[in-house]
Amino acid sequence: MTAVLVAGLLAGYGIAMPVGAVATYLAALTTRTSLRTGAFAALGVVTADGLYALIAVAGGATLTPVIEPVMRPFRWASAAVLVALAVRGALTAYRAHRSGTAATRDDSAQLTPVRAYFTLLALTLMNPMTVVYFAALVLGSEAVAASAPAHRVVFVLAAFAASASWQLLVAGGGALLGRALTGSRGRLVTALASSTLITVLAVRLLLPSP
Repeated sequence: MTAVLVAGLLAGYGIAMPVGAVATYLAALTTRTSLRTGAFAALGVVTADGLYALIAVAGGATLTPVIEPVMRPFRWASAAVLVALAVRGALTAYRAHRSGTAATRDDSAQLTPVRAYFTLLALTLMNPMTVVYFAALVLGSEAVAASAPAHRVVFVLAAFAASASWQLLVAGGGALLGRALTGSRGRLVTALASSTLITVLAVRLLLPSP
């Protein structure tokens, strides 16, 4: 049981900690809205990770040939959505700066916590590589592969908990940054920088792995 629990925690942190376009967008979103909205968005990411971990534990090796044909279209869709969100964030910040408002929190009126949850859930589900990652870990770990169904549930819950702790930390960092940047210029610079980074990371999704 302990080995499965540790494997699940390591798997959850392994998929959550690398900074990608979704994590950057999560932090930027929290910066310009609120911690509550960011926390709901973070839970959207966590839900997708948990679902993919559950699918990997249930499906195992049979998943890879099924997922491979749709991976590229999903990556293109994910990159397109992320670039659109990055452009929207930059334009929102620029308009707020031009109008003389002190904050770029226009999104908070339109992006409710529930909507933020489903937006990040959909974005994260567009990366089917996550389920391949979890499946590889399950098959590569004797402790998990040979474990009873109850132990596999522990693996999924541990991965979910690890992902949740990290994504909420990212959202909290975005909230702290939002409080520190009270001037319109600082928010504009941050929004433009995050939008640029999101775009670069989104484009990297389309590049072949080395």
